[in-house]
Amino acid sequence: MPQASRRQRCAACFRPLSHCLCHLIPRLWPDTQLLVIQHPDETSHALNTARLLVSGLVNAHLLITESLDEHPQWVARLSDASWRNELLFPGADAVELVPANDGRPRRLVLLDGTWRKARKLLYLNPVLQALPQVRLVDGLVSRYRIRKVPVPGALATIEAGAEALSVLHPGFAREQLLAPFDALIEGQIQAMGEQRYLHNYRSNS
Repeated sequence: MPQASRRQRCAACFRPLSHCLCHLIPRLWPDTQLLVIQHPDETSHALNTARLLVSGLVNAHLLITESLDEHPQWVARLSDASWRNELLFPGADAVELVPANDGRPRRLVLLDGTWRKARKLLYLNPVLQALPQVRLVDGLVSRYRIRKVPVPGALATIEAGAEALSVLHPGFAREQLLAPFDALIEGQIQAMGEQRYLHNYRSNS
């Protein structure tokens, strides 16, 4: 018997059509521009929160690459001193992210991938290493209830972006940006069943 065809997916959010999240995705436009650099291995991940983050922001870009040498226009933009370019990454020298207004437009770079892949993205790209590193406050708790976080305080990419924009722009519509993420998690829990969810993700909480 022929194999069943793969489920059709929404061209915008890439979710199965029966679970499309587009009606929940806002179109927000904060002053800060986000650049999300996604490791290529993450593109097929079922819970691709980087795509949800960028889809909800007019002033955001998703770049799928391992090497920025393939994208010289972005190397130039990230080297442009007329912009306040910063990397959201909890390195040893990272300082807490705070609002600032030095007259320059602000661009925040996020790395999307596992911790190992995010570190690889950083070490493969000198332009990223040259950026000032900023971090979120300690003690944040992820809503990503179907993932066992690798380190305390680890957030999904969409959560990190939403938290950062909330810091930089008081009153930012954080909950609107996170609405499709919340729905995605709830849908995954329903699909696996409450008992399996409790056994796999709540037993050690």
